[in-house]
Amino acid sequence: MSKDNLQEKAKHILDANFNEDKGFTIPCEGLYPFQWNWDSGFIAIGFAHYDSNKAKREVEALLRAQWENGFIPHIVFHNDSDTYFPGPDFHLSKLHPLASKSHRTTGMTQPPVLGFVLKEIYDIVDDKEDMLNFIKQNIDKVFFNHQHFYNHRDPNQEGLVFIYHNWESGTDNSPIWDDIWETMDPPNYKFERRDTTHVDAAQRPTNREYDYYLHLIEIAKAHNYDDAKIAELSPFLVQDPLFNAMLIKSNEALIELYEMIGDSEDKISTLKAWQEKAITRFNEKLYNEKLGAYVHYDLRNEKQIEHLSSSSFAPLFSNIPTKEHADVMVKTLIKKFGGEDRYLCASFDPESDRFNPKKYWRGPIWINLNWMLYNGLNNYEFTDIANRVKEDSITLVEKYGFFEYFDSRKSVTEHAGYGGNNFSWSAALLLDLLKD
Repeated sequence: MSKDNLQEKAKHILDANFNEDKGFTIPCEGLYPFQWNWDSGFIAIGFAHYDSNKAKREVEALLRAQWENGFIPHIVFHNDSDTYFPGPDFHLSKLHPLASKSHRTTGMTQPPVLGFVLKEIYDIVDDKEDMLNFIKQNIDKVFFNHQHFYNHRDPNQEGLVFIYHNWESGTDNSPIWDDIWETMDPPNYKFERRDTTHVDAAQRPTNREYDYYLHLIEIAKAHNYDDAKIAELSPFLVQDPLFNAMLIKSNEALIELYEMIGDSEDKISTLKAWQEKAITRFNEKLYNEKLGAYVHYDLRNEKQIEHLSSSSFAPLFSNIPTKEHADVMVKTLIKKFGGEDRYLCASFDPESDRFNPKKYWRGPIWINLNWMLYNGLNNYEFTDIANRVKEDSITLVEKYGFFEYFDSRKSVTEHAGYGGNNFSWSAALLLDLLKD
């Protein structure tokens, strides 16, 4: 498929998945019928290339569901659908006294991408004045969201925020979490899965994994989604390198945008203080010398979780590593993930016995993590390997279509695109990768 044809197909997917009445885009038909937080950020980047109005509406639709305390939920249930579990009646966001009164949502969040998304769409669009006016109207809401994280998700006041649920990481069923599941013994919940009616169950989390997921939500609900009680009681309390890297990248973008807007000295100095503390602690606490990359930290049990995943390289995108660490990380990336028989970059260490090349976040390639990796490698002038990540991403979509995730093995030549098809962020970020 030619570059022009790929771009037209990507635009068609985004337009088809956009809900004109509500102003948001579903990730894909059937499987994900609502608005997802970080999906919408990436989708807005795609729209910025050809329809800045839709890019703005996407961001606005998400921010309309922001809670009164600054929290931005991971799903906004703008519409009714019986094709997804667990839905709004399970999550019961209204248990929190400051939850959105106008929108049903979940009581968890996702990696905070909106800060850098605002900067990306500003850089992409032609009408800078119009987009800067839009940013002026919305930037304080994003700042408020960051303030919520540092006030309520950082119990040690160290500049690193915790997640209390694997869904907050964005990497839902990563093998990273297996170590935590071993510390838990949740009940066997009775529920009806909806995802496996759309996608082969072999590519999705198991029912037993869902027991863990639901149990963590039940703990949070029992305490009305109170962050302090969750920090005290949840068996899942993790400082995630991807999540914190996104927050740091978004802080960096907010500083740049506030400097462009002017008259925001207090917020800029607050952001800079957050950054200094966060980056210092990130490097002290999350870098693993033995593995040569960043890892997750189990805050409940006060130890690193020593596994490599695509999240291990996300800090490159956020300018967190020193040049020395970046050099080591790229060597790790090539050695562990970059064999000639593979596309870059699998979502989990292909040399691990936990690696599964077809199963959601247990091994397949995701375009959004590749987009970050491509930009992160370019930050440190690793141009050749960055271009390989970009070309591999384009090749996978060209060969198999705009799927949710892909097999990293070059030996698999049929049906190597998995999960949802006509997937919005795969389309959106491919448009961005094709822009040069």
